[in-house]
Amino acid sequence: MIREIVKYPDPILQKPTEPVTEFNEELRTLVDDMFESMYAAQGIGLAAPQIGVSKRITVIDLSFKKNPEEKIVLINPEIIFKQGKQNEEEGCLSLPEIREKVSRAENVRVRAQNVKGEWFEIDGEELLARAFQHEIDHLDGILFIFRVSALKRDLLLRKIRKMQKNGEW
Repeated sequence: MIREIVKYPDPILQKPTEPVTEFNEELRTLVDDMFESMYAAQGIGLAAPQIGVSKRITVIDLSFKKNPEEKIVLINPEIIFKQGKQNEEEGCLSLPEIREKVSRAENVRVRAQNVKGEWFEIDGEELLARAFQHEIDHLDGILFIFRVSALKRDLLLRKIRKMQKNGEW
């Protein structure tokens, strides 16, 4: 089922999420809905708060449906290693039409659980590392616009307010 993407400034996007404690059919359905919603919105990553669910779940597919083996589900993820630096443009389904360069680690290792509750570790570099960091930020209530300079953030927030005022948001 495709769920509506929550847009900034919805408060759910700025509050830390709750850990997942039950690994059941309801969780598997939610993960399926997240992939479906992400694809419908033309995204490569989606965190549960972006569909109004305050749980520590994110899905990522850099192949955008081309390679089912590249679908990644991270439940209760934490970054356990960071190295290097990259500064690339990011966007967000909850901030449509907003893009800005964000500094992130070049390589990361994430520890998370799968839909069965089994712990695993996964490494990411470049775009995958960026996606891991962006989505885990969502789970901590942090949007990418809060990772840019105060001046750029102010300009972006003004742009959003103007779009809201004009009924474009």
